[in-house]
Formats: sequence, structure tokens, C-alpha cells
Amino acid sequence: VQLQASGGGLVQPGGSLRLSCAASGIIFSIHSMGWYRQAPGKQRELVASVTSGGRTNYADSVKGRFTLSRGNDKNTVFLQIDSLKPEDTAVYYCYARSSYADYWGQGTLVTVSS
Repeated sequence: VQLQASGGGLVQPGGSLRLSCAASGIIFSIHSMGWYRQAPGKQRELVASVTSGGRTNYADSVKGRFTLSRGNDKNTVFLQIDSLKPEDTAVYYCYARSSYADYWGQGTLVTVSS
């Protein structure tokens, strides 16, 4: 499984971004996808995830501001990030989980600053 992530950048507080992650390869084995993030000096944390059945889960710190959705092909996930705060600054990593392994995309940097 290969993951291609995109969409990070510099945004002012209160702004929005949309991150994308496309999976390719042996994708039939994937049972969940989503995003983690890692801020400077902090551990990587789960931001949002979606199961193959469409059930989503969000970290408490992002509920109401982040929305995870899937593309029609179910192999792409989108993370809509609204009302960005400086504490959202981090490298965001797309992941896909199968019964055999976790797969990671390259990180995409989100910087929230005025």
C-alpha cells in the first residue's frame, strides 16, 4: 500500500485547509484510514480516522473543527480543517491500517501563524 498525501501549508488562525490522502496498491486489505499529527516536541497523536464501514472517530481537541471524509472510490480520504488554531501546527501523517500492517504517507506540514 502506498499513500500520497497533500494539502499542507501556512494559514492564519481561523483559516481552513484541506488535506488529501490517496491510497494505491493492495488496498482491499485496508480496514481504516485517517490522519495522525506530530507537533514539535510532542508525541504523534491520532487526529481522525474512518473505518471501511464509514464510521469516523475524532480526537477531542479537533471535534467540531475537523471533518474526515472519503472519496467515492473509498481509497482517498480528505481532512477538512476549519477554525485553525496555532496549536494545530504540526506535521500531519496519513495512515492506512490493514490486518497485516500500518502504512504511512509522507508528512505534510501545517503551520498556523499570523
